Amino acid sequence: AFKAAVLIQRWYRRHVARLEMRRRCTWRIFQSIEYACEQDQIKLHNFFSYLMDHFTPSSSKERDFISRMFISGESFKEAELEKYCDYESMEVPDSYTGPRLSFPLLPDHATALLEAFKQKQQLHARYVLNLLHETRKHLKQLPNISHVSTCYSEEVTVCGDLHGQLDDLFLIFYKNGLPSPSKSYVFNGDFVDRGKQSLEILIVLFTFLLIYPKEVHLNRGNHEDHMVNLRYGFCAGLIAMSGTHGKKILKMIQNVFCWLPLATLIDQKVLIIHGGISDTTDLDMLEKIQRHKFTSVLRGKKRKESNRDVETQEINGESKVEADPAENKAALSLSQQPRPTQAPSMANRLEFSKWVRQTVQEQIDWCRRLVDISESESEELTYSSAVSLTDSDGPCWTCQEEWKQILDILWSDPMPQEGCRVNTVRGGGCYFGPDVTRKILEKYNLQFLIRSHECKQDGYEFCHNRKVLTIFSASNYYEIGSNRGAYVKLGPDLVPHFVQYQANKTAHTLTMTQRISRVEESAFRALREKLFAHTSALISAFKAYDTDNTGRITMSNWATAVESVLHLGLPWRMLRPQLVRSTADGMLEYKSWLDDLAMGQRSQEHIQSSLLEVIYRNRSNLETIFRIIDRDHSGLISFEEFHQTWKLFSSHMNIELTDDSINDLVRSIDFNKDGNIDFNEFLEAFRLVKQSQ
Repeated sequence: AFKAAVLIQRWYRRHVARLEMRRRCTWRIFQSIEYACEQDQIKLHNFFSYLMDHFTPSSSKERDFISRMFISGESFKEAELEKYCDYESMEVPDSYTGPRLSFPLLPDHATALLEAFKQKQQLHARYVLNLLHETRKHLKQLPNISHVSTCYSEEVTVCGDLHGQLDDLFLIFYKNGLPSPSKSYVFNGDFVDRGKQSLEILIVLFTFLLIYPKEVHLNRGNHEDHMVNLRYGFCAGLIAMSGTHGKKILKMIQNVFCWLPLATLIDQKVLIIHGGISDTTDLDMLEKIQRHKFTSVLRGKKRKESNRDVETQEINGESKVEADPAENKAALSLSQQPRPTQAPSMANRLEFSKWVRQTVQEQIDWCRRLVDISESESEELTYSSAVSLTDSDGPCWTCQEEWKQILDILWSDPMPQEGCRVNTVRGGGCYFGPDVTRKILEKYNLQFLIRSHECKQDGYEFCHNRKVLTIFSASNYYEIGSNRGAYVKLGPDLVPHFVQYQANKTAHTLTMTQRISRVEESAFRALREKLFAHTSALISAFKAYDTDNTGRITMSNWATAVESVLHLGLPWRMLRPQLVRSTADGMLEYKSWLDDLAMGQRSQEHIQSSLLEVIYRNRSNLETIFRIIDRDHSGLISFEEFHQTWKLFSSHMNIELTDDSINDLVRSIDFNKDGNIDFNEFLEAFRLVKQSQ
């Protein structure tokens, strides 16, 4: 009997250990792909920012267009924004049966909104704009760091990322109660993106903020950022849902986001920030920053003062002043770029298309080498030294330092190692160690930090000797059953009490094995898409190990080659059984393996694999570029928007094209001849150019 019990125990422990190993691998896949996507977004924006900094508009019209396209939200002055988002002129039709708001708001309004959203009703655009207008007025009066005391309420509840998942917010209110004078809430950023009900979450939170301004506190997260919203779905979803008024609502939300407070202090002992800290974090400076200047933290890098002076002189009609010769020499050495070959005749469309694409690719590669700082930095480079290096080259030190402060608290992550270094995985912020946490806590006499920003399986996690608490409130974030959501309650003793939950009913019916299998299947499906999108690079990497051109490589070389291409930091040898069929001799026929990947991803339209691979790899970037060009968020690119954007590219790349040539180009992309370019036409043009190449 004892032997049988020991045998069963050993079997069960082995079974649980294998499940845990599968869960951790699955988790690693999801996180690696998510962070790589964030890194792509920052690189893409750095590239556009670089083009902007080196583009000299030939007219005030071009200057105004480019400014509106890349500085959307900042270009509106106070009076202009009020006029543009005028809600009073909107009429609510008699047929409207949804909730109605009147100001000042009362608790009954919040209750009516919650019930309406449970019934899948929408709030009319007039009331949405009115709510945003009042929220903006309230937020402008708040300090950068909110101060909360447990003396005036029984406890303070802190919630993490919600990411547009309204069911999670409903469940939090059901379990913990609605905000009230005796129940304070702190919502720690990332209210929007990824989920389908981001606008509803904003409406609910802003409503409670106005009803209970002393009990409800909102921190800004890294997704309360216009440039991030362009990629992760909030902008597109809002425009599609809100119809003709969507552009006005989006413009107002952009402005509201930049007024959100940056942090919250509970009893002067617990600091709540969205991302984390760095070894340069200064709460005194954070208190004084004009936070509304940073509509997008990704836009934080300012041009050099000399460039701004030149711009000012140009605007005022003055001539350019000669710069310092040493600076000119340095700028010249930095700007050495490949010169494009002479353009072929426009009569030969195929040759011209190939020439444009080759020239563009050369220039983009050159720009990426300049703007992608992480590739040129040594792995041993510390975060402080990186800051000092980037900040020491001009008189913009104060502005750059302010930007770094905000970037750090919105984008950073903790790490178990000592020190502080650049967060190359996300592409923004830093990794901070236990010593950095200890230093900040001692400096400001704090007990511990609460942050969000990272999905955790149990909804929360302690690190740094329980001095840093991560709280994440969006359950089933990656897939149904992938993680629980959680919130934390703090009383006067500041001892954290956690509540975990699953908002999806299906997750409750799954066993642990079923849950892991379901999440694992979703993770490997996403990973296979990622592998397929890099087929060409993988073939080149495999051939480097296949010196005899046999079409076969060892499994060890396969793992090394895949990591060298994808840079996801995954345990490929452990993942191999799920991705590659086992062979008797331990060798892999990599061409047939890639063909199998292509068969799994190929659409019904039988697009050739190489072309589909390019579209898979570039779709997110293409969609983001489309939304950047579509400055009025209409879902369509007008001929003027396309014309001015192409002027930006052609000017930087020294491509001589007449206005007639650009007009011919845009008309050729407008397949349905309606005078605008939609995303399908934009994608189709990309596909045809690549196919002809």
